[in-house]
Amino acid sequence: GSLSESDYPLDTIVIDNGSKDHTIERIQTSYSHIRLIDNQSNLGFGKANNIGMQIALSEKYEAVFLMNQDAWVARNTIGELVKLLKTRPEFGILSPVHLTASEDHLDPGFCDYTQVSEIANLPNHTPIVPLPFVNAAFWMIPIEVLKKVGGFSSLFYHYGEDKDFINRLRFHQYQIGYSPNVFGCHDREYRPMTHQKYLHTEYVYHLSEYANINHSLLKAFALGPLAVIKKAVKALCVGKITLCSNYLKIFCLGLAFLTPAAAKIHMVIKAWPIFSNVLRKLLVAVGKL
Repeated sequence: GSLSESDYPLDTIVIDNGSKDHTIERIQTSYSHIRLIDNQSNLGFGKANNIGMQIALSEKYEAVFLMNQDAWVARNTIGELVKLLKTRPEFGILSPVHLTASEDHLDPGFCDYTQVSEIANLPNHTPIVPLPFVNAAFWMIPIEVLKKVGGFSSLFYHYGEDKDFINRLRFHQYQIGYSPNVFGCHDREYRPMTHQKYLHTEYVYHLSEYANINHSLLKAFALGPLAVIKKAVKALCVGKITLCSNYLKIFCLGLAFLTPAAAKIHMVIKAWPIFSNVLRKLLVAVGKL
């Protein structure tokens, strides 16, 4: 569809996470130019995207553009984002404006991230607008950024992967931004917030804080497992036994179980630059002997 009509040359990779409809047959029949990866099962958002990003790394592409299966972009979107990234290497992620499927309204989530409520209010006099977060429905990432930051974390299966990636991006001193002059449409369904969805959101939030390498390990623990325990105690104190039990499940079955992995992330990612710098100095000193 929209990627095939892009005015910038590109190769398309579709990662299929075990779809049960006729997606595979349709791509093979109608889009034979597309490279199709059939996973047979649902690997989750992050792991599936990592497959495509690893292909881009090994085959030396200049950038990757992540796009959801329920999304499409304008013809000039890819080319404009590539051009902007070449002139602004401080940005690790660039995104277009996110529109709804009707193409005449801003996506509600995008409104929250940008604090812009209407298309007419977009600051289109500015090539790139920095912002703290934008979801991964449309992400342009330079290959050099992937080499430094890595792919999506295996700690996150569904939701939270994008926030964790952006946390690591900031650790490496990259910025996030969007171009107000190019567009992508996201045909997603907005569902009411159920109690189960709320608890999953809570789990993802506290896990992302636990794994946030911009925090000290102590602060990460305070914002992750300890914060969940505090919420459980607070719920118990006001007689919300079920909510207390659910928070304890988040702690016992989720965050506590992942403590070794979270600690490893903090230690390895933060220690490696120090170790590599010391090693480089030693090699230089040896070379001078």
